[in-house]
Formats: sequence, structure tokens, C-alpha cells
Amino acid sequence: MCLGVFCAPALARDAAPFGLDEIAPGVYAHQGETSLMTRENFGGIANLGAIVGDDSVAVIDTGGSLVQGKAFLAALREKTQKPIRYVINTHAHPDHVFGNGAFVLPGVTFVGHKNLPRALAARGEHYLASFRQIMGDALDGVTIVAPTMLVSETTTLDLGGREIVLQAWKTAHSEADLTALDTKSGTLFAGDLLFLQHVPVVDGSLLGFLDVADRLAGIKAERVVPGHGLEVAPWPKALDDERAYLSRLTADLRAAIKKGESVKDAAKDAGSEERGKWRLFDDYNARNATAGFAELEWEGP
Repeated sequence: MCLGVFCAPALARDAAPFGLDEIAPGVYAHQGETSLMTRENFGGIANLGAIVGDDSVAVIDTGGSLVQGKAFLAALREKTQKPIRYVINTHAHPDHVFGNGAFVLPGVTFVGHKNLPRALAARGEHYLASFRQIMGDALDGVTIVAPTMLVSETTTLDLGGREIVLQAWKTAHSEADLTALDTKSGTLFAGDLLFLQHVPVVDGSLLGFLDVADRLAGIKAERVVPGHGLEVAPWPKALDDERAYLSRLTADLRAAIKKGESVKDAAKDAGSEERGKWRLFDDYNARNATAGFAELEWEGP
């Protein structure tokens, strides 16, 4: 019997439909909420995906809780009964990996950037503890599942008549960013190397993020599923807003450093011209600016 204060929202969330749309033949995407992780949304803020080949299925990210991971699995099973062979984690952040436990199934291999096991080992328990303070029992059952197949440069997965090209990137959004390209449909799953609507988050390197964004533009694809925001967008035009934000933030920080401003003062104003273009700007921009300041102040003249 359920008597706790968390039970009613949990039951409502369990019963809610999980949207999984076919954005190209055999390619599915789920659009997360553009918000912070909360008990009410069960961490369901990231975009997730699945690619179905002739023989098997690859899942791209699993959501921000075991509840969401299970909802994703159930929705996917309504689309196909083919065996899930791979779960691809695009990086280590909780909203993308806390649902992994739902996919610990016979024959499933977890795949990630070569740095992902280290990132999960260093941060996983901290993420669980800190988000439990926010989300309570919405995180019940969440376990940290590390990949056993690691990508250091590029790797190709064969799903049967369908190849998925995985590419590991240098430190940018995070230290363990991985993209997945379905060559058959021309669909790129960019993880958090691409944000739409949701302001970009810099948890790795501001300069690295800018450089990787430029390099991403060279990938031949027709459409992209970003880590956050719109479910799918045309490629490479989808990069325009993110590159503009990162460039503005970098330019403002360099100007502030040149004027001798403190990091606190610089973080107040850097990138502020972009505020009206992004959701959650005030939740993340000052943090981005602070991290960027620490990186840029060591640049040469």
C-alpha cells in the first residue's frame, strides 16, 4: 500500500504516456522537457532515441530515472520486438544515464566514450546523492551502469543492414562526449554537443566546445536529434544558435579579462545579450561564464 507523500506523483508519472516518434524510417526520438530535473518530471529532461536495424536495436541515452528508463523501454517495445543489442550513452550526466538500469538485459552491451567509466566513477555517487535531495524517491532503483565497449576515436556498430558510426570527441560539453550517426537515414544523435532552446551547458571546456561545434558541422547528415530542446532539426543549420552563444560568451569573457574584471563581475554580464534567445539562461549562464573565465584567463596575450 502507498501512503508516502511521493506516491501520487509517482503513480501519475508511471501512467503517463511516453512519446516516442518515428523521425525517419526505423529511427525514433523522445523529446524531454526543457526544464531542470525534478521529482515531478522524474528527470525526464533529455532527448532520447533508438535505431532499429534488420537484426537488432541501438538505444541512445536512457533518461533521468529508472522510472523514465522503464517507460522508454515499454514505448520502444510497442514499436519493435527486435532485441536491444546496444545502449549508447552520449556522456555521463544524470539526465542521460540514470535510466540505464532499465536496459540491463541479456545480450545488451553498454557503449560510451573511453572517458565515460572514469567520469561515472568520479561523479556517479555524487550525482545520486545530490539529485536525491531534489527528487526524493523518484530516484529509487537508480544504479550507475558503466559501459563495457569504449570508443576512443570512431567505432561502427552493425544492427543488420544498418550501420551506426560512433565518434568520440575531445573535452567540450563534457569530458566524455560521444555522437551517433545513422548512415542509412542521415540522422545524427548529437547528445549535449548540441542544445536547442535550452541554453548550452559548459561542463568541460568552453574553447573545446566551440572547436567541436565547428567540427561537428562537417558531419554529413540530414537531420539531428540534440541533447535538449526540439526533438529533431535540420543539419547543420541547427548548430547556428549554439555557436553564436558560445562565441558571444567567449568574446565577452576575453573583454572582461582584458579590462581586469573579477570573475564575479564578469559572470554577471558575459553572454547577457543572448538571454532572450534561450530557456534556463539564468540557471546556467553564470556557471558557464565562471568556468569559461577560469579557462580563458590563462590564455596568452
